[in-house]
Amino acid sequence: MCKITYFLIRTCPYCIHANRAIVELREENAAYRELEIEKVYEEDSPDVIAHYDYYYVPCMFLGDEKIYEADPAQNYADIKASVKRVFDLALQTGKD
Repeated sequence: MCKITYFLIRTCPYCIHANRAIVELREENAAYRELEIEKVYEEDSPDVIAHYDYYYVPCMFLGDEKIYEADPAQNYADIKASVKRVFDLALQTGKD
């Protein structure tokens, strides 16, 4: 299992959707509750975000690999599906 590094902005509507998706997915699947998620708020951590290559938030990395970066055209269902994909990959990392 690999730690998820999750970049977000507190007032971003897409990040608010991603936060909601995280809660719902963890309610739906107990395995997701075991995942370690490090939230990195852009406004608080400019020194951390400088080491990552992304433009949009929410954005999620497994290690140094960007797995999900929001698209402004995404709706809630798209964001939830993307977060689920990250969760599934995080669960698989290290099990192969």
